[in-house]
Amino acid sequence: MSFPSSSTSKAASALEPDEGTVSPRYGERLISEEAPLICFDNPRRGRAYEVAIELPEFTCKCPFSGYPDFAVLRLIYQPGPSVLELKALKLYVNSWRDRSISHEEVANRILDDLVAAAAPVWMQLEADFNPRGNVHTVIRVSHGQRQAC
Repeated sequence: MSFPSSSTSKAASALEPDEGTVSPRYGERLISEEAPLICFDNPRRGRAYEVAIELPEFTCKCPFSGYPDFAVLRLIYQPGPSVLELKALKLYVNSWRDRSISHEEVANRILDDLVAAAAPVWMQLEADFNPRGNVHTVIRVSHGQRQAC
């Protein structure tokens, strides 16, 4: 089946960036390198409380196949002197999307980076990877001692 050239060119032009579109796009620029984690002062220092954050669209690449790995990250922590800023956390998590890294290593590296940035009293990260090849992997890593809330 052939298409008239005018409709083909319209379809092709719809896929191309507009003249005003800057490449790379702002989101790509923000996550092209490891996005910095930003924290702010804990407003209730001295009180034990927990912050739970779910990041349902985590991706990285399998270091063996190069295929994307998808996971839900579940972070729960008790703040120390600092609290993680959510937009910076989102950009940091998105910065892993093109990196080839094992499930175990990425969970540990993310926890290490979060601990270094926020110095929590206690922190746990669960990386719940989508099944691939009939294998479902959940990595759980933690830091510190959990306090009663």
